[in-house]
Amino acid sequence: MKAGNFELPRYLDRIAYRDEARPDLASVTGIMRQHLRTVPFENLDVQAGKSVSLVPEDIVEKIVHRRRGGYCYEVNGLLAMALAALGVEYRFVGCRPMTYSARRPRTHMAILARLDDEEWLCDVGFGSYGLRAPIRLNGTGAVEQDDDVFELLSQDGREYVLRAQVEGDWANQYCFDLAHHEWVDFMPANWLNSTHPETLFTQHRIVMRQTPEGRVILFDNRLKTIAHGTTTTRHVTEDELPALLAETFGLEPTA
Repeated sequence: MKAGNFELPRYLDRIAYRDEARPDLASVTGIMRQHLRTVPFENLDVQAGKSVSLVPEDIVEKIVHRRRGGYCYEVNGLLAMALAALGVEYRFVGCRPMTYSARRPRTHMAILARLDDEEWLCDVGFGSYGLRAPIRLNGTGAVEQDDDVFELLSQDGREYVLRAQVEGDWANQYCFDLAHHEWVDFMPANWLNSTHPETLFTQHRIVMRQTPEGRVILFDNRLKTIAHGTTTTRHVTEDELPALLAETFGLEPTA
């Protein structure tokens, strides 16, 4: 995954990553954390009726140069560019979201990166209960990441399920297998997510950013703040929205 206008130093500045960037687990963990805290998961273009471009240069222009966010294909695509620039071996995987009441197609994108001679699941684009750091593909047991707890399960070494503890109970987030996906394979899913009238992204405004204490989520006009396991919510008026997007998420809604 490459773009002619991608520059690793400028990307690292965009996410406020100040340490040395190396092709190892420690650096990628730090980069992933900073990305999640500075680049919001958001679907404002979809809500505005705009097409979501998967042209790599357009992704860089939107997120790095214009300091916007994006949804899974955009933000994970940008992370893949950084991995490529670092010399990290990686591959895309297609994931089936499991947070819906009905079975869904494999419309989510995540990354498997080879770090310190092992494969790790990396994902900066799943929204509310997504990972906060890489998780080892063949690890065992629950993994604490800040105040969140995750588990990556597999019964046969081919199909994997990512689970998160949500309000004290395990909740499946998505599943995937090890089939290699190319960038072009996600174009139909991107079209579906950004245009179909029954998808979550066309029906609802979603903006999410992780914080050191938890995460802050805007769902339509409801703002949810999760800090150290405590959740508070409040209603946001349309008049408040521009200031909220700018101050809480670092976004301009029409940028």
